[in-house]
This record gives sequence, structure tokens and C-alpha cells, in this order.
Amino acid sequence: MRDLRILFMGTPDFAVTILEKMISENYQVVGVVTAPDKPAGRGQKLRESAVKTAALAHELEVLQPTNLKSDEFQSDLERLNPNLIIVVAFRMLPKKVWDFPELGTFNLHASLLPQYRGAAPINWAIINGEEKTGVTTFFIDDKIDTGEIILSRELPIQENENAGALHDKLMHLGADTVVETLALIKAETISTQKQTTEGDLKTAYKLNNENTKIDWSKPTKEIYNLIRGLSPYPVAWTYMDNGDKELRCKVYAAQYTIEEHLESIGYIKEENKSLKVATNDGFILIEEIQLPGKRKMKTNELLNGFQLKANAKML
Repeated sequence: MRDLRILFMGTPDFAVTILEKMISENYQVVGVVTAPDKPAGRGQKLRESAVKTAALAHELEVLQPTNLKSDEFQSDLERLNPNLIIVVAFRMLPKKVWDFPELGTFNLHASLLPQYRGAAPINWAIINGEEKTGVTTFFIDDKIDTGEIILSRELPIQENENAGALHDKLMHLGADTVVETLALIKAETISTQKQTTEGDLKTAYKLNNENTKIDWSKPTKEIYNLIRGLSPYPVAWTYMDNGDKELRCKVYAAQYTIEEHLESIGYIKEENKSLKVATNDGFILIEEIQLPGKRKMKTNELLNGFQLKANAKML
């Protein structure tokens, strides 16, 4: 049995659950690397990452390098002398970092690799209407999410599940999978599998202003999947033409119906205190929306004080 000296790298809440699980299983974490504190909110006060908060609560040493290639960070690596690095939701590492520990550096990725390599695997699995996803641990190499697979664990995607709910499920599955991976490394019983480069491999592209905008001419189910795949963050958006001006709106939740109709694409009508938007093969029923400068609200709540014009439409 090997003794493990682990350096953990991560930033958001997703990574915190994995760190907490490792600590609860009594693995030795010699230090934690996370993003530098960033200004946030109206006062632009410095805010620490979720991982930093958790690490300090456990009295772990925290490193926040701005440059992972720096001599200073290399000195910290040599001082902490980890024989294993674990990366969860962190940035790309230079070779001299991931190649430093004797037992290698492994990453937890929230997809069934080689599918959905990239920045937003949870979102794209839902956007593309997948029925299953999962998590994968793999040894890091010099490309993005291409290293040899250690373990994969599968999870079904429920038809009405949004990215937030799936994120939380994968977070807990990921924690269990990391601990399972550590047990294999500790017992020296690990075996890996090369990733295939063949077949229809889908990419988890970085989300941006263009690929998060709703295209109302798309099939209804695709629009529905986009909305739930981007909720609660970064959120699908659209322009609403309400007669006098165009409003940029965020759509957090919706349902859909497939049916034939004669309405023009994007036409909005108020029906039973909901906004019903025409698509080419049905309707999207918006349940939760945010108008510019307003808070997110249920559609029936919005319509208590919002006047929808007769010719209103989504653009």
C-alpha cells in the first residue's frame, strides 16, 4: 500500500465536495491550489473561492498562484512534495506541474470521456438531449481532457432536469469516484484505458453570448433543452419585442408542447397567466423569466404588473 501525499487543485463548489470527501476518508492533503481572490459585488470587495474557504476551515495550506509556471510556484511544489495531484474544475496546467508528482496528476471531468471534452460538459449534455452522462477520472497529459481513463461512472439524465440539478448529482458521484480512484492508486491496483479518437465525439464548447441565445426557429424540444441546459447559469436569453422597445430577457424555466398551429414563429400570447411562445412545431411555455433591471420571477407574478402588447414577439 502506498502512502499518498495529495496536492488538490480546484476553485468552485463542485470541487469543494470532492475535497471534503477526501478529507472525511482520511486522505492526506498537503496543500490546496485555487484561484486568486477576485473583486465581486457592488463594493468590489475581494471574494475568496469556495475551495479556499473550505481549505482554510480544515486548516490546510492554500496557494493562489497567478502564474503556474513561476519559479515561486515551482518552489512551493518542491516544498510540499506531493506524490499525487488531483485537479477538479481548475485551469489548464503546464507540463512541469502535472508531470511533477511521482504518481502523476489526475483530473475529474463531468462527462463520460471521450464525449464532451471541454469547458461545459454538464450544460452540453442536456442541451444536446442526452439521456445519460457521468464522471471520469483520467491522468492528465499535454492536451485537454485526452489522458488515459482510470474510472468512469454513469448517471441517467431525467427529462425535466436542469443543469443545476444535474451538477449537484454529478458532484456527489464525482466525490465517490475520486475516492474510488484514490483507493486503486493507494493499493497499486490501478489500470488505465486509452481514449478513443474515433466515432461521433461531441465537444463541450465554452458557453458564450452566441450559443446561449434562443433561436425560436429551432424545433421546440431543442429550445426546451437549451433553456434547461443553461439554468440556473449562465441562462438562456432572448430579445422580446413588446411594441415600443426590445427587451433582453433571461429564461430560467419552461415547459413545451408539440402541436400544429398557424402562429408566426416567436409570437407571444398570454394564456392562463403564462407566456406561450410559438415555435415551428409547437409552443414554449415560459415559467420563469427575468426582464432587464428586474429580479427573476415566475411568469404569473410578472404578468400581474407587466402589460403584454397584442403584437409582442420573441426575436
